[in-house]
Amino acid sequence: MVRTQIYLTARQKQRLERMAAATGKRQSDLIRAALDEYLAQKEPKDWFDALEPMFGMWSDQPEMDEHVSILREEVDERLAERWDRKKS
Repeated sequence: MVRTQIYLTARQKQRLERMAAATGKRQSDLIRAALDEYLAQKEPKDWFDALEPMFGMWSDQPEMDEHVSILREEVDERLAERWDRKKS
């Protein structure tokens, strides 16, 4: 484990102390569990989930078509070089 420090509001600290007393768990365990739960909710399930919010983000800017085409060509070239494949 790695040691870190955080600042809590007085209310957060009070509630954490009560929960620790009620459950018999250490405050640090409760904080880690809460952080794990929060991060699990925010972490994308896979790349498609992570990319979904960006889908169509430039659809209202037709000038981006050429730029996107150039980027796709560059990515295709890099993938072809790395994986020894021909461009599609």
